[in-house]
Amino acid sequence: MTKDIFTALRPAIVMTLLFAILLGLAYPLALTGIGQVVFPSQANGSLVRQNGKVIGSTVIGQGFTSDRYFQTRPSAAGKGYDGLASSGSNLGPTSQALADRVKQQVGTMKAAEPGKAIPGDLVTTSGSGLDPDLTPQAALYQVERVARLRHLDPAAVRRLVEGSIETPLLGFIGEPRVNVLALNRRLDALSATPGQ
Repeated sequence: MTKDIFTALRPAIVMTLLFAILLGLAYPLALTGIGQVVFPSQANGSLVRQNGKVIGSTVIGQGFTSDRYFQTRPSAAGKGYDGLASSGSNLGPTSQALADRVKQQVGTMKAAEPGKAIPGDLVTTSGSGLDPDLTPQAALYQVERVARLRHLDPAAVRRLVEGSIETPLLGFIGEPRVNVLALNRRLDALSATPGQ
């Protein structure tokens, strides 16, 4: 009887070990290797380096503390743009906390620039809390402030934003967007140009 049980269990044990090796080791290692060869930048986090130092990622938003930079949308991830705490606020449309937060942000923005319509993505968080992009309208909304604080021609800053608009994939997948880190890097380059 013991021999019958072992005979019955042996194929199950062998298959479990085989699939653990195949799906738990071989498959992940193969995909990691393919990713490193075919898409090395994306496989390593789409990191952006400047002078050998990592300054951000093209796929994860980050906060810019100075008003001299274009600001991205608010983050609900941890204490702000924390990749380890990626999540939205989970506050629904009837949430008083959400309404109060948005109202406070709208009030602050209207006080700074009265009379301008505020794009929604400047006062609402994204689903992940780590969105690196803005709508073109939200980036254009900030042109006057950035130009004023950097002593740049607003038309030049507007052209910079318009030149940074990424179109939908294949013309219809997604929405037009502006990557804030890439835009701010171009802005620094523009500010460093003599005569600007």
